Amino acid sequence: MTVIDRLLGRLEWQVVRRLDGRLQGAYRTVWHGHGIDFADLREYTPEDDVRHIDWNVTARLDEPYVRKYTEDRDITAWLVLDRSASMRFSDTENGKDSVLNELAVCLARLLTRTGNRVGAILYDNESRQVIPPSSGKVHTLRLANDITKPVAARPAPEARRWSRKKPQKQGVTTDLAAMLTMAASTARRRSLVFVISDFIGDPGWDRALMMLGHRHEVVVIRVVDPVELDLPDLGLVVVEDAETGEQVLVDTSDPLLRERLAAQVAARETAVDDVMRRAGVTAHRVTTDQDLARVLVDMVRRSGARRR
Repeated sequence: MTVIDRLLGRLEWQVVRRLDGRLQGAYRTVWHGHGIDFADLREYTPEDDVRHIDWNVTARLDEPYVRKYTEDRDITAWLVLDRSASMRFSDTENGKDSVLNELAVCLARLLTRTGNRVGAILYDNESRQVIPPSSGKVHTLRLANDITKPVAARPAPEARRWSRKKPQKQGVTTDLAAMLTMAASTARRRSLVFVISDFIGDPGWDRALMMLGHRHEVVVIRVVDPVELDLPDLGLVVVEDAETGEQVLVDTSDPLLRERLAAQVAARETAVDDVMRRAGVTAHRVTTDQDLARVLVDMVRRSGARRR
């Protein structure tokens, strides 16, 4: 049995089967597609997506109304996976990249097992891979194999001088806007798009996320290591930026430093949440110490509540 078979088997028993009760019905997936056939109108509620408001009816009745559509029986889903250097950061074996891999493989299995088509975009500043959407177990195995394949280590500065390939500039962080723009141009028909990333990278990706969410139903899964939220007291340590390689010596026991870092983390979390809200996407934050099955159950529950 290969590593991929063992991974799928473990996820099948630990996660997929625990979600079976929430996936049953006369064909309903956890995240429904948007049909193109108009079915009915109903009054707007605060949980509704404003993009579904029928403005003509709203203007006539002076009350907001939303359109209801028949659900697609099959959907096309895309997994947009951030495989940048910061996603490979961890102080434990179960790092952000491991969580990304297992989430992606599990989502692919959950969606393809009911006949839906799933594709993937594997993104890094230095390499990009597109796996066209398809269905079936063979396709899921291919996705799992490509997704879990280790990212090639970047060459040392000395080796880069001898490389024929033009190296990435030192100090360059992940171009998240380019990743989201690539997803928008690759998924041409309306799709369900999962973006799995830590969203650590160049600023200015909010507009690209809004453009992606304007055409597709977007679910953002932001993977975070607990150390990034609350720096432990370890005394003097050398901290390295996973994206740029820059190193700084810091005293983690300094209360002033810890207070400043906590304020910066809180400000960043608020800013990211605000962008997600303005973009109209469904956003989840997952830490690397959480149970994967519980994470997905919570995502299903929140998705169902959003659609009522």
